[in-house]
Amino acid sequence: MISPVIAVDPLGDAALTVTIGSDGHPVPLAEIHAAARAIREAGIANLDDVVVGYTTLAAYYDPLRATYAEMSGRVTDALRQKSSAPPFSGAVSHEIAVRYDGADLENVANSCDLSVDEVVQIHTGGRYVVDLLGFAPGFAYLSGLNERLRLPRRGAPRTRVPAGSVAIAGLQTAVYPLATPGGWHLLGKTETRLFDHERDPPALLQPGDSVRFVSLP
Repeated sequence: MISPVIAVDPLGDAALTVTIGSDGHPVPLAEIHAAARAIREAGIANLDDVVVGYTTLAAYYDPLRATYAEMSGRVTDALRQKSSAPPFSGAVSHEIAVRYDGADLENVANSCDLSVDEVVQIHTGGRYVVDLLGFAPGFAYLSGLNERLRLPRRGAPRTRVPAGSVAIAGLQTAVYPLATPGGWHLLGKTETRLFDHERDPPALLQPGDSVRFVSLP
């Protein structure tokens, strides 16, 4: 069963936040995804969207058609009545080809006391899992980065990072689906389209999917 709901709180006038677990007893991210799926599949009237975070989820609703008290009760009931099923039964494995010529590649190598070739070998040697989507349409946070490539975000974020840029920060890696500002370290670029509004779903990568990067010559 899904863990008991610790708290349901208002999030503005058109959403609520659900906290599952606690600071001292966090639950696995997969359980939060399972909770989000339970809410989506409950057929709650006037529910517009459910967004997953690392420790909470947010449920957005139409405030002209439902009150916070009504939605809070319906969401809580959905979690209590629904057993947790595997949230990623349709997970897909992806291979993304990358040309490793990013603006920060050499600096990453120097900061990590590695050669450029070693950075590429380590990055392509990992198997990454899509934790969740956020920041920009189709931006997937991928966990599983090798500790040897761990770096904080850049001190000065760029005002524009080109679409397709492959980057790292902390213990995560990602591909920028659109041209946006960004503070991650750029290792290279891919021609793979991470977001296409004419595709169903528009985002190529979905939570639970796995990713491997392949180096282009």
